[in-house]
Amino acid sequence: MEFFKIRRDIPFMKNALVFNVISFLTFAAAVFFLVTKGLHLSVEFTGGTVMQVQYAQPADVESVRRTVSSLGYTDVQVQNFGTARDVLIRLPAQKGVSSAQQSDKTLAALRASDPTVTLKRTEFVGPQVGEELTTDGLKALAMVVVGIMIYLAVRFEWKFAVAAILANLHDVVIILGFFAFFQWEFSLAVLAAVLAVLGYSVNESVVIFDRIRETFRRQRKMTTVEVIDHAITSTISRTIITHGSTQIMVLSMLLFGGATLHYFAMALTIGILFGIYSSVFVAAAIAMWLGVKREDLVKAAPKRDGDPNDPNAGATV
Repeated sequence: MEFFKIRRDIPFMKNALVFNVISFLTFAAAVFFLVTKGLHLSVEFTGGTVMQVQYAQPADVESVRRTVSSLGYTDVQVQNFGTARDVLIRLPAQKGVSSAQQSDKTLAALRASDPTVTLKRTEFVGPQVGEELTTDGLKALAMVVVGIMIYLAVRFEWKFAVAAILANLHDVVIILGFFAFFQWEFSLAVLAAVLAVLGYSVNESVVIFDRIRETFRRQRKMTTVEVIDHAITSTISRTIITHGSTQIMVLSMLLFGGATLHYFAMALTIGILFGIYSSVFVAAAIAMWLGVKREDLVKAAPKRDGDPNDPNAGATV
């Protein structure tokens, strides 16, 4: 399916150096903010109190969030849990205040506005659990990266694998850079979004790489630069349809999903936007700089008797 078809190939690789410089500067800025500011980790990573309360009628989550925030908590997480009457509240740890004191103070504030609220359970998430989640998250990220590299190296060629991983890690670091610069809360949901962006971005890279291989086979007179330009141009319609549809859905979550989905949708929005850029421009450009050529992707056919290019053709013994 195509909304439009471009008749002439767009010379994307003509400006490959400009795209790579922009990418490097953006990547460097993201790394700088990660090092100087760091991520603003949520309760799952730093430890805190988890409360589950129940109302006699469907709870107003926004009202609960305002009530808890009025107690001085800036990183509070409030969401429905199971049913519309059950609410899960995550409170960050405070120095000199025990988990029991936090839950009692919060419950008293909630009962001041609705006496029917009852406390179903309260738990303390310790820093050790947070450290374990951080370690497991980094392991998951590393496993995804290694898996993608193996897949691309087997399906295409090692140069494409390196190009795709550098482009996709570029997306991940930029997402983290945004969260570090604005000090947005980095939670498990955001980590899930980052992993989703990795898979999403590599899909676009695979589509372009596959078209490059196909063009190498069909257009033997084209240079590498011409092949890459043709591959990107011929997939533009598909890119607009796929990423446009996904971006509309993610923006809907961002605008109408409420506070619970806000940062998850924000990470996806940033990741998809930069994923389009990196897959189309960065990955293809890096593959070009690495010297990908027709021989890397198309195996030469074995020479037969009578082949004019075979120096031994027609020889007799």
